[in-house]
Amino acid sequence: MTEISHYSQVWSHRSPRGRLMLWVGWLALVALFVWCWKLMTADTIWFFVADAPKQAADIGSRMIPPRWSYLPELMQPLWDTINIATLGTIGGVIMAVPVAFMAARNTTPSATILRPLALFIIVASRSINSLIWALLLVTIIGPGLLAGIVAIALRSIGFVGKLLYEAIEETDVTQIEAIEATGASSAQVLNYGIVPQIMPAFWGITVFRWDINIRESTILGLVGAGGIGLKLQASLNTLAWSQVTVILLLILATVVLSEWVSARIRHAIL
Repeated sequence: MTEISHYSQVWSHRSPRGRLMLWVGWLALVALFVWCWKLMTADTIWFFVADAPKQAADIGSRMIPPRWSYLPELMQPLWDTINIATLGTIGGVIMAVPVAFMAARNTTPSATILRPLALFIIVASRSINSLIWALLLVTIIGPGLLAGIVAIALRSIGFVGKLLYEAIEETDVTQIEAIEATGASSAQVLNYGIVPQIMPAFWGITVFRWDINIRESTILGLVGAGGIGLKLQASLNTLAWSQVTVILLLILATVVLSEWVSARIRHAIL
């Protein structure tokens, strides 16, 4: 009588070698975290860290109640902040549109020269924070609203340019080919085939960037670029914590309102 042996193989999600490599990877990640933690906290004074909750509670008690009588003095700086964000957004969009068309593969006049140049401008703009732009511009052209407007504009080029050139590259080719088949010129193809397709995205990107710029404009005054940040810096320097509370609440209300406005506009457009 012949006996037949049945062998069953247990399924495993990973092979022994795979499990070993996974554990080695996790061990390396933990070691990297520990090394980065020691490097970042090498100069930390832990006494101050331990005392931080007490100091935070002390400052919090000084911030309450808010000094509401200070609110009328903030209206003009708040208006300046909104103007910085709005004018900076407009300037950034005006400069970003030609950059986006040069960066898009299907509209660039030169894929070897102009497209790399446009991509470099987009990357450079996105790499430098608006606060750093403002700091540089305050040094170059002096403190004031102009430095803040230009800083917001330069920062907006990269954001608007990147999203817009991606929208240009995603346009429907069949519509463009249909217009080209009629014998239309390059300008007509651009005007009737590409621009109508990207307009909803263009307005959505613009409004979204304006919403972001409202947030960023509130702190540009910390480096002398005008707006409500100047009042915040002055209140912090004089330890007027009740005024700081009013400023922070006003900034919060402004950001919430701008978020609501931009959401409504984007919903109406898209």
